[in-house]
Amino acid sequence: MRLPDPRLLVITDRRQALRPLDEVVAEAAAAGCRWISIREKDLPDAEQIALAQALLPIARDCGARLTLHGDPAIAAAAGLDGVHLSAGSDPAPARALLGEDRMVGVSIHGVAEARRIDARMVDYLIAGPAFATDSKPGYGPSLELPGLSALAAATAAPILAIGGVTAERAGSLGDAGLGGIAVMGGVMRAAEPAREVAALLAAIAPIRWAASPGRIPQEWTPVLRPNAPST
Repeated sequence: MRLPDPRLLVITDRRQALRPLDEVVAEAAAAGCRWISIREKDLPDAEQIALAQALLPIARDCGARLTLHGDPAIAAAAGLDGVHLSAGSDPAPARALLGEDRMVGVSIHGVAEARRIDARMVDYLIAGPAFATDSKPGYGPSLELPGLSALAAATAAPILAIGGVTAERAGSLGDAGLGGIAVMGGVMRAAEPAREVAALLAAIAPIRWAASPGRIPQEWTPVLRPNAPST
């Protein structure tokens, strides 16, 4: 499955949001974001489903896809467009449950994780922290451009950079071989989410991201770029 275009994923966090999530999602989608993921894992399953079903029409009105960070069964029950799994997860059960027409992604933090994931089972990976970030401290040192480039070379799956990705930094990611960017706190904490999303989209507009031609053929093998760090 091809990733949404433009290659910007906005992830929700109602605890950081300055505005109700429905307003944030509506503004992000109206500003041009076409991919939003609900990350409210502390809510009971029933409340996650209810929230997803409340936000889904908002996303649909703008032609945006809505996915879930969490349990594939919740994503399926809510009728969402896919699921994003935490680091270390096996994507095969989620793929079996959701089928070929919905997205499955996994978080990674290093080259070894990227290599372990069967790229035929995923549509994308999220790698972070790309830069120092206040949203998710404690996830290890930031990858920066060399680390992100090494990850992109270690897997055929498109990689989205997350963590400290601002409009000012996003433009520098074009040479890392990535598939896009993901943001959370910057949009959630913005007084004007639409303005923040518009700035991000303007920053990445010139970038030619790595292709997402669908899941990867079995014969693909990872090859590290010359001089790319192996950590």
